[in-house]
Amino acid sequence: MLGDDEDVFDSVTWESPSAPATYEGASAGLSGPGFRQSTAESEDGRDPHDPKWEGYLITSVKDPVKELAETKDAYVSYLVSAKTNLPIFSTPNPSARRRFQDFVFLRTHLAKDFPACVVPPLPDKHRLEYVTGDRFSPEFMERRRLDLHRFLQRLARHPTLQRSTLLRAFFESTEWHVIMHQHVAHPPVPEQSSGVIDSISDSLLNAFSRVRKPDERFLAMRESVDKFEEGVALSERLYNRVRNRTNDGNPEPGEDLTGDYHDLAVAVQGLGFLESGITDPLNHFSNTLLEFSALLRHTTQVTTDPFLVHLHSLLQYSHANRAVLKLRDQKQMDFEELSEYLSAVTAERDRLAAVISGRAGSTGLGLGAYIKDKVDALRGQDDDRARVERMRKLDAKIKELQDAVTTAHETSDAFSDETLREQKIFQRAKEAEMKEMLGNYADGQIEFYKAAMEEWERIIPIIQRIRVDV
Repeated sequence: MLGDDEDVFDSVTWESPSAPATYEGASAGLSGPGFRQSTAESEDGRDPHDPKWEGYLITSVKDPVKELAETKDAYVSYLVSAKTNLPIFSTPNPSARRRFQDFVFLRTHLAKDFPACVVPPLPDKHRLEYVTGDRFSPEFMERRRLDLHRFLQRLARHPTLQRSTLLRAFFESTEWHVIMHQHVAHPPVPEQSSGVIDSISDSLLNAFSRVRKPDERFLAMRESVDKFEEGVALSERLYNRVRNRTNDGNPEPGEDLTGDYHDLAVAVQGLGFLESGITDPLNHFSNTLLEFSALLRHTTQVTTDPFLVHLHSLLQYSHANRAVLKLRDQKQMDFEELSEYLSAVTAERDRLAAVISGRAGSTGLGLGAYIKDKVDALRGQDDDRARVERMRKLDAKIKELQDAVTTAHETSDAFSDETLREQKIFQRAKEAEMKEMLGNYADGQIEFYKAAMEEWERIIPIIQRIRVDV
């Protein structure tokens, strides 16, 4: 049941005791990329911003099934399952069936509940590259299954998100719709009540679009994110070009390698009809070209396309990381703007105090103060009683602003600390995904070239049997 014990940014015990654990990816066995192999390391020399783990969570998404198939409300459900030793779970092997909208709810509310965490994005509902057919076609469902599988893997690789009660309910609950309604009605992070910062005009808060005193650590992080995203975007464009030159996806022969090899096979077969003495070898050679063309097309579908989808997904994941950095900057800007506002109100209060005491006139406090006094005089508000009343209100405002500045400062510092920890988590997850992604691509290329070599090796003895009279 979700309630006040939700593991969120404001209430989670970040320095929780660690316990021995082992992690893995989607495959069987208790090892894999992106997971800390043990949490029992020594505390000596440990960076305070290093994340701590309480256990492992191994997730999978499989078995897409079309529900309510003959109705207008048809949808696809997926079997989500996990293997875990996290104490928050009531069973080590939870499982449930969920639809895409359930994943959307999970992602949306995790982002709200954990604003300092890089919550991975979901695949766009209508954007699945290189997939033909409607949303109930096998190709579409399989591609979406892989995307949702990757989404849950990323959550499982996060030491905070993996322990959220909402994620636990996602895997365990048999009354998920009740859980969703309860979570909306009683969110673990209460809505922020309107305070001092909400009463300040937008023109004040938006006067500066950048942090006035930037932290070099976060500037370096932003620069690193920029370079990473630039490199991923360039790689995506280049691999797209390679893909389109290899197989443009058109079933008809086109201006790509698969089409060229198909056309070459037809041309060689035509030669076989003309060269009666070597018709059979030429036909075999033509068949080899056709097989090679089919191999190229197959490699594009099972290796290149998934690689491109994963590459684009990694870019979107990095965008989510950028959003957390931007939110951290906003927290600092809130503190800076409140501090500036407090200084302005305090200066106004000191000006009035100086005028009342007679120690200084308006002329000594600048043109703006002089004009303000003259306007007050024209309104009949130049008497000391009006000034005293204004000072009383300003004193109350100063006290309110001082509390708000203190809160904003604490929030900014806490958010900065969480962001530093989050960057280490994201860096490890990113490296693990790149290792997995590049490894899968390399394995696919190896399989392709092995199969291609076998095809060409089979044709060599046939070609060598061609008799050449000297």
